[in-house]
Amino acid sequence: MRWSRNSSNAVPARGWLPSLVWLIPLAAALVCIGLAYRSVSERGPAIVISFPNAEGLEAGKAAVRYRDVDIGSVTAITLAPDRSHVLVEVRLTESAKRFAAKGARFWIVHPRVDAGGVSGLGTLLSGAYIGADAGHSHETETRFTGLETPPAIGTGEEGAQYVLHGDSLGSVDIGSPVYYRRLQVGRVTGVTLDKDGAGVTLNVFVGRPYQQYVGTNTRWWQASGLDLRLDSNGLQLNTQSLAAVMLGGIAFQGPPGETVGEAAAGGAVFRLARDESDAMRHDDGPPAQVVMRFSQSLRGLSVGAPVDFRGIQLGEVTKIGIEFDPKTREFTLPVTLNLYPDRLGQRYRESVQHRDASAGKALLVKLVASGLRGQLRTGNLLTNQLYVALDMFPQAPTAHVDLNRRPIELPTAPNTLQELQVQIADIAKKLNQVPFDQIGNNLDSALANANLLLRQLDTQLAPQARDTLASAERTFNVAQAVLQQDSPLQADMHRALTQLTQTLRSLNTLADYLEQHPESLVWGKGRNAN
Repeated sequence: MRWSRNSSNAVPARGWLPSLVWLIPLAAALVCIGLAYRSVSERGPAIVISFPNAEGLEAGKAAVRYRDVDIGSVTAITLAPDRSHVLVEVRLTESAKRFAAKGARFWIVHPRVDAGGVSGLGTLLSGAYIGADAGHSHETETRFTGLETPPAIGTGEEGAQYVLHGDSLGSVDIGSPVYYRRLQVGRVTGVTLDKDGAGVTLNVFVGRPYQQYVGTNTRWWQASGLDLRLDSNGLQLNTQSLAAVMLGGIAFQGPPGETVGEAAAGGAVFRLARDESDAMRHDDGPPAQVVMRFSQSLRGLSVGAPVDFRGIQLGEVTKIGIEFDPKTREFTLPVTLNLYPDRLGQRYRESVQHRDASAGKALLVKLVASGLRGQLRTGNLLTNQLYVALDMFPQAPTAHVDLNRRPIELPTAPNTLQELQVQIADIAKKLNQVPFDQIGNNLDSALANANLLLRQLDTQLAPQARDTLASAERTFNVAQAVLQQDSPLQADMHRALTQLTQTLRSLNTLADYLEQHPESLVWGKGRNAN
């Protein structure tokens, strides 16, 4: 740069022009300002979510997603002051500000295997993230409590929810499928234990349009496991699907022979049966509780065992106990049963309904007097499972029923095996009373006397018997010698017989002559006689 000579002040020789080098940082600054403005303008609200733990989450990397679209990111993870949970700070985008509304739900997504299936496998490569579901409220919130598991029903999913009450949960869990005619139409959304601890309550969701098949008369049952039956039709195996067998499930359907009827409203309450046969059974009315006392072993009898009357199930066993009687100093085994009298048939129900309330009790007294008894019988020879059989035993000892006792106690009869055991015990007792020692001693004495008698026979009678036998032998030898053909006696007898024959012939000739000449006896034989 050159300066002018005539000027008292030093001025540049030509005008100042900015260097091109300054344009590069200026452009970078403008870009940063633009990005910062864009970032600030697109920033949504900041919220804090509490989780039991921050498994898999990392500040600055973990995202917040809805339907696999990023709607925010995790900015910080801190431990709560009481160290019972963690606080995850999240910055949402401007377009996702609705997720800061009251009712929004958040949960951590990572690989999970549950009753609903396998989910979150993509996080094996990308890492865990926070799943989100928007709320419908217009009120905003900044603090949320995260869910431990993903929600069973997403926002906007149409359908209806129902409440089921059952005795036990079985293998059903949140996310287990719900089936209608073996088609999955919903899932279990919640499981809680009743306040009294006597059962469980399940919330189920049935999606559209299948909720129209849920009527006021619909029956629900646990469809998990295998239903294996062996009857007169052969071996039958019933199950909903392989998923229901492995993970559990619930099925519903209308009663056989009936239509769906009036549709059930959302939130309707139903009974959850143990299996399909229990669910489809006709309503038998309230049960009558009775007690039977047995003295034999109850090994093989379990709660839920059927109470059978000639092949018809009238109830089931509800309780098995043991009691000690201080008077008799014996133990008894009381078995509590639930009986359903309405299962005895339409005529029984009509006969009881048309009469006063004591008709049923009077009939029970008559049946017991006629021999109605309870008996334990073996239902399965392979498993040795027992059941309670009600039957008539006309020869049973007389028994009475106390109708004022609660619950009513019915008399029992021993089974065939127990009677056989009693008979064998009686026989053994009688055999034990036989004096086998005395009989043995008497038998030893008798054998000794017999041995002495034999010795006397051998020493005294045997020599005489041998002499007699020798004399008899000599006599037989003489007789044999006399009877031989060449013996003198035989020759003499032969000559004597010959002479006797000749004499008989002469006498025969004389008799013929005298018959012809009887006068010869007087005059003698004439000269001309031959």
